[in-house]
Amino acid sequence: MTTGYVIVAAGRGRRAGAGLAKQWRTVAGKPVARWTLERFAGRGALVMVIHPDDQALAAQVCTGLDVTLVHGAAERSGSVKAGLEAFQDAPPDKVLIHDVARCCVPDTVIHAVEEALHTHAGAAPALAVTDALWTGAGGLVSGTTDRDGLFRAQTPQGFIYTDILSAHRAHPQDAADDVAVARAAGLDVAIVVGDERNLKITTPEDFARAETLLKETKMDIRLGNGYDVHAFEDGDHVILCGVKIPHDKALKGHSDADVGMHAVTDAIYGALAEGDIGRHFPPSDPQWKGAASEIFLKHAAELARSKGFTLSNVDCTLICERPKIGPHAPAMMAEMARIMGLEMDRVSIKATTSEQLGFTGREEGIAAIATATLVKA
Repeated sequence: MTTGYVIVAAGRGRRAGAGLAKQWRTVAGKPVARWTLERFAGRGALVMVIHPDDQALAAQVCTGLDVTLVHGAAERSGSVKAGLEAFQDAPPDKVLIHDVARCCVPDTVIHAVEEALHTHAGAAPALAVTDALWTGAGGLVSGTTDRDGLFRAQTPQGFIYTDILSAHRAHPQDAADDVAVARAAGLDVAIVVGDERNLKITTPEDFARAETLLKETKMDIRLGNGYDVHAFEDGDHVILCGVKIPHDKALKGHSDADVGMHAVTDAIYGALAEGDIGRHFPPSDPQWKGAASEIFLKHAAELARSKGFTLSNVDCTLICERPKIGPHAPAMMAEMARIMGLEMDRVSIKATTSEQLGFTGREEGIAAIATATLVKA
């Protein structure tokens, strides 16, 4: 089953204090909205509903992520409806609707909502109320309220897409949340266990709490390795890590046979558990014959970013007797850094020989091995 995600970010958040709306303010080094988007990026189609005045801010926050921006309405339910309508060209089976101000939502909460939708029309996280509850008037306690059966609602709130879209289309007024809209349409909504970390930034004090939580978030560090080999054939140059090097032979391959770039590309795919170049660019497809390997590497780097990862560094070793790599290594590092959008000091290109042993030692071809590190905060 496919899942779409709607991030509701059209509000003004006036209780958070003067200045920028809270979703565009920085916490722990990133805008609140960026943290939230990265929680959902790469899981499925992603829509963020924004105020029309925030188009430029939102576009900047979405840099490198595959996000559709939609203008919202004056009330929350109207904004959610606009986000749901944005999926009409390719409707998902399920949809999760999340408040942008809940930027610390753990993966476990998202997963629990998605799992509950296998057996329920709707599901939402909540925490049981454990404190005593009072009513008050004029600054004095006026009574107590039974806390049994009371819950603190959270997001994301998930639903079967067609059900919640119909419910929003039929709902005549605003509602506190999407569970209220769903229940008004007669949908049952399952409660899954929420998380205290899934706070909603509402007041100025909440920014400090979110900062602490985000800095404590365990980093997701991925390592991938890639290995590639290409044989020599007749020619007068080779292309290695994007640099054309004069040589008395060429490398044989379906594309431009850039063995170094292929190894780095496969290392990135490996860190993402996304297979290898052949999965994304099949050699059986004639459109890739003679293609520049920059296409493959750029795709891998952009895929990593779309899943919320930062490409931290790559290290590539070319294994050959000739041509000599050392004089060309700085140009290779610069070109690879350009393609991947990295600083040059995060790209290592080096070479070794096989002491005249094996096919590389007999100068029958060139091999390359690479490692890539991806980090998601």
